[in-house]
Amino acid sequence: MLHINNLIYRIGGRTLFEGANLHVPLGQKLGLVGQNGTGKTTLFRLILDGASLDGGKLKLRKGISIGTVAQEAPSGKKTLTEYVLEADKERAQLLSRATTATEPQDIANIHTRLADINAETAPARAARILAGLGFSELEQKRPCSEFSGGWRMRVALAATLFASPDLLLLDEPTNHLDLEASLWLENYLMSWRGTLIVISHDRTLLNTVVTDIVHLENLKLTRYSGGYDKFEQVRRERNDLHSKLRSKQQAQRQHIEKFIKRFRYKASKAKQAQSRLKLLEKLGPIASVVEERSVTFGFPNPDSLSSPLIAVDNAAAGYPNTLVLRNLNLRIDMDDRIALIGANGNGKSTLIKLLAGQLKPSSGKLVKSPKLKIGYFAQHQSEELIPTETPYQHLTKLMPLVVESKIRAHLARFGFAAEKAEVKSADLSGGEKARLLFAIISMKAPHLLLLDEPTNHLDVDARESLVQALNAYEGAVILVSHDAHLIELVCDQLWEVKNASCTSFDGSLGDYRNVLIEQPRISRSKCTQNSSASKGNRKDIRREKAQQRATTAALRKAIREKEREIEHLIAERTILETHLGNPKVYQGSTKELMKLQLRYGDIKSELKKIENIWVKMNETLEIAD
Repeated sequence: MLHINNLIYRIGGRTLFEGANLHVPLGQKLGLVGQNGTGKTTLFRLILDGASLDGGKLKLRKGISIGTVAQEAPSGKKTLTEYVLEADKERAQLLSRATTATEPQDIANIHTRLADINAETAPARAARILAGLGFSELEQKRPCSEFSGGWRMRVALAATLFASPDLLLLDEPTNHLDLEASLWLENYLMSWRGTLIVISHDRTLLNTVVTDIVHLENLKLTRYSGGYDKFEQVRRERNDLHSKLRSKQQAQRQHIEKFIKRFRYKASKAKQAQSRLKLLEKLGPIASVVEERSVTFGFPNPDSLSSPLIAVDNAAAGYPNTLVLRNLNLRIDMDDRIALIGANGNGKSTLIKLLAGQLKPSSGKLVKSPKLKIGYFAQHQSEELIPTETPYQHLTKLMPLVVESKIRAHLARFGFAAEKAEVKSADLSGGEKARLLFAIISMKAPHLLLLDEPTNHLDVDARESLVQALNAYEGAVILVSHDAHLIELVCDQLWEVKNASCTSFDGSLGDYRNVLIEQPRISRSKCTQNSSASKGNRKDIRREKAQQRATTAALRKAIREKEREIEHLIAERTILETHLGNPKVYQGSTKELMKLQLRYGDIKSELKKIENIWVKMNETLEIAD
């Protein structure tokens, strides 16, 4: 499908690829990872445009179609459905020819080809993709121009998926999606049969969708089998081995140099010294391993505060002439870790603004602890940063009475040490601006962090650092995020925002994923019901289904409980792997290291045991259904 041989490419005097090699067979799904600015998006451009290279070859199989999401969001008077259907260019051309063709043979060939490409089912397929990305049936009939830029980018993604190219190139496809659309896309790509290369910082997508990880590092492309977790583990082991070899070589070199220095001018040892000099010259250096790790985060812990931090009693909230939420009865305590779930437009951001104090309840009560301090991270808050001011200047304005050393120490928690604290915000990357916002909102050690899509501009390592920082933080956390990995490792409660209210979701994120996958099937079954069926028949069907659910309810509940146990064990295993991958652990207490290793072994055996039980339960459920 794609061959990259000894690729060399430079841009603006900077080398991005030097002797890079990659082979992508038909049907493979690859995740392309690497630090920001290393050339991942440039590689996509080279594949798409066939730009002239400085060396090497980039070959694509002849006649293949390549799909990628357009840089510009679609606009104009075309409806969403029309725009998506036009992405299948062959179908559009055949339909156009069908209206003008006059020769019987030509007409027959056109209709035969339309049947071969399943043209009749195209509108249904387009509707399914648009629905999966969050567009209702009515919205699919509206013009593209009526939607915001973020929603129109979803339409562009829908068109690319509908075209079903031979090679699909996706660059951060979940950036404009909410959790529900991200989970749908993940499931869609898992079952997609084409060849895929995806650039993503979404760890869940990289673990579930791709078959291999391709790491862009040191101007080379290195392939690792498996998902992102496997890649991280193998690379960490390789780097540890590399470091040990380098230490061993350095010790050997020092020993030889010591011998030469001592004996090179003694006649009896001259020959031995000369032979060691030659050995020293042949002893090529092993380059030191440079870890591509993002900076760490560090949220200051707040003073203790009695619960509840916030109590909401039968409240409603919204905007002038628009009521978004009603019948809100909520309580937030100091140790709460809550994720808000629900489709975009249901009111998650409205609820966050209500809790942050940016909106007043239009009815009912919202009571806050008098000493409560809140840190609020908003999606578009980076636009409020002053381009000409540095991180240090931003914080000194907010905290004029705080001494310089404390401000700089706080900035250092988020990676702004020394010179970085003096860079104008206009020159900061998206990830650096996000870290500056974290520094700003946590300056006063808040009791409650409200985070609305906090990972949008963070790479995989930065997201992992955020997970660790939030787990170490002793205050309450409420977040809205499309990053399933973040939710699973940080939150232990799910609040679902839908039908103009917010209620607790009884289940795990895995349960919620299953609900989302099941909904389209239920909707389709409703559409295929005979409209003339009697009310009595529908009641009988519902009664039979209810009886069937009742007989397997206990088993389904037990399965969900096992799934929660598995998820918690996997989350704990991931955290332990991170600890055990830190070289500092091996320099500390042997007792603590043994404790970590024993717990890691226990988790692996416990996980295997529970997974076996879960498999048997599902087999029993299949027989019962």
